[in-house]
Amino acid sequence: MKLIIQIPCYNEAETLPLALAGLPRAIPGIDCIETLVIDDGSDDDTAEVALRCGADHVIRHPRNLGLARAFQTGIDACLRLGADVIVHTDADNQYPGRYVPDLVAPVVAGRADMVIGNRQVQSIPHFSPLKKRLLALGSWMVRNVSGADVPDAVSGFRAYSREAALHFTILTRYSYTLETIIQAGKLNLGIESVPVTTNPPTRPSRLQRNMWHFVKAQAATILRLYAFYEPLRTFSYIAAPFLLAGLALWVRFFINYFSGESGVGRFIQSLTLGTGLLLVGTLIVLFGIQADISGKHRQLTQEVLYRLKKMEIEEKK
Repeated sequence: MKLIIQIPCYNEAETLPLALAGLPRAIPGIDCIETLVIDDGSDDDTAEVALRCGADHVIRHPRNLGLARAFQTGIDACLRLGADVIVHTDADNQYPGRYVPDLVAPVVAGRADMVIGNRQVQSIPHFSPLKKRLLALGSWMVRNVSGADVPDAVSGFRAYSREAALHFTILTRYSYTLETIIQAGKLNLGIESVPVTTNPPTRPSRLQRNMWHFVKAQAATILRLYAFYEPLRTFSYIAAPFLLAGLALWVRFFINYFSGESGVGRFIQSLTLGTGLLLVGTLIVLFGIQADISGKHRQLTQEVLYRLKKMEIEEKK
């Protein structure tokens, strides 16, 4: 089996040597280990440092496209290079390379298609109590959306089987971590987590400018992905208050009408407003049905892309 370890980089000339030096050279069940560095439009000499430090493959984006695009570029390149297993890690040396065999083992054994390194967030000393609670909340939300039991949803230390990698098409721009979990959950791919530790931070995070930015970006990503993969349910939740309020106003009108209460005409506004609310709710449900139909077409498109990627790889063998 061939393992490729992909590392996205953006101005990581200083920390990349540490990350590359810590990677394993031999793993049980793996015949070949290669490294792929994706230089996401760096302004420094990241690509040259990667080659000097022994990276087997280097891909350069002409400008900075973001982590999600760099991840997709790496996955596509690894598949073209014949990878059976892909490990994704960061260039800032956050994740110790000694855990790569632990990530790979469930994939090699055929038990999982995705293995996520659980950083055991509650034990990380440089994370504030607020950040720990927010990460736990985010992981809980992702578990509910995806149906996958993942304790550390935003961990970027992961291993993927070739089958999982063939299915992934990243649509969000902020990060790949949440979307890959949700896609894997919807596709019923096997997902496992293994405990890992982290190294002390070497630089501030580039994905989060501050705590509010992190919360806003992650929450928006989760909501967007939920609406994308569960459109009918999402629109039904939006329609429910309108339908319930409209129904309540109709009930109020008819109760007064059939009770024979004098001056029933003064309740006609309940009927009018209730009808308007019911119409709005019904329209929202219809939009949800249309979105659900579009979602089925998206699934067919993803299946076509999966088959095309698989055919391309098999032709190169």
